[in-house]
Amino acid sequence: MSSAMSTVCKASQPEQLQPPPLYTFGEPWPEFNDGLSYTDTVRSSQNATTLIDFYCSKYRSSAPLQGWLQRIRNGQITIDGIVVTDPEAVLSIGSKIIYHRMPWEEAGTPFMLQVLYEDDDIVAINKPSGLQVLPGGLFQQRTVLTQLQWKSSKQGLICSTSQDVQRPYPVPVHRLGRGTSGILLCAKTKLAKTKLAEYFAVGTLAVGENRMLGKNYGEARKILKCYRALVRGILEHDEILIDQPIGLMQYPGVAKGLYVASSSGKPALSNVQVLEKDALQNQTLVHVEIHSGRPHQIRIHLAFIGHPLVGDPLYQVGGRPNLLETETVKYSIPEDGGLQDLCQEIVVIICMLICLFSATHPQTR
Repeated sequence: MSSAMSTVCKASQPEQLQPPPLYTFGEPWPEFNDGLSYTDTVRSSQNATTLIDFYCSKYRSSAPLQGWLQRIRNGQITIDGIVVTDPEAVLSIGSKIIYHRMPWEEAGTPFMLQVLYEDDDIVAINKPSGLQVLPGGLFQQRTVLTQLQWKSSKQGLICSTSQDVQRPYPVPVHRLGRGTSGILLCAKTKLAKTKLAEYFAVGTLAVGENRMLGKNYGEARKILKCYRALVRGILEHDEILIDQPIGLMQYPGVAKGLYVASSSGKPALSNVQVLEKDALQNQTLVHVEIHSGRPHQIRIHLAFIGHPLVGDPLYQVGGRPNLLETETVKYSIPEDGGLQDLCQEIVVIICMLICLFSATHPQTR
């Protein structure tokens, strides 16, 4: 907040100073990632008899016919370990076919991580805005997980294939949105991962159970998840309990669907407390404690009550997005043959806007 501080109405305890990190670590990202491999086994139930038929029928949303032809002729697909460049190659039941996606340059992201706490089982990291936690979508290498693995590998500790639950196994146990900064708990062993995952699951399960049994919503939780968010508008009440369910809807450019406020969705609960009100900017700083862990829960719940996050171009009042016009979508075939349509480009732009805003105006912590 700037000159508007004179009009701010404070309704919270003084903010505590954050202790300095124990240490920082991180390796610069290489220019290109390692690419990806997608493996399939030909089943008797699949009607496709040739290589091009298989990919065009099963993965037509990934690339058009011309795109799959290009990938096959590039030598990016193998059948039982042998590179095949003939699109009409006949498939046999039980054959293993692998599509090798070419390495690509991922968008710029931070790589240095601050360690706030560490013991033999867990490490708490201050995740910066703009860094994805786990691989997904356009970010397969530039993630927190990769940095954790590189760190352990450098120390000669990593053993991802070991069955010993006490052997090193660095992995985040929950997620923070790429545009969100905050404390991220990571397990150092498989046993720690299992236990922490159980603790996180308790709160989410309790929300549904307590709704039916009429118990205290938070009585069973072992981990508290608290965030700060800057929202549009001035909240009328200093504390609000939001129990709007969250579910999936079909959305252009998002293959698995987009999470939104939905009466048929899964139970979700957020407790919102006002910290500061800025009448001049028409904004409110809030403290949000989420009792469940649904994707985009804070963004959806605050938008649902009429106060979307400042700088969020996706979720609007009511907790649902503005639908994109899909009738005039056009696509082009990039170097790797994939379908690069207008909707996918819009989603990328949205992500970049969120990251840019988060970096200059941290809105959730």
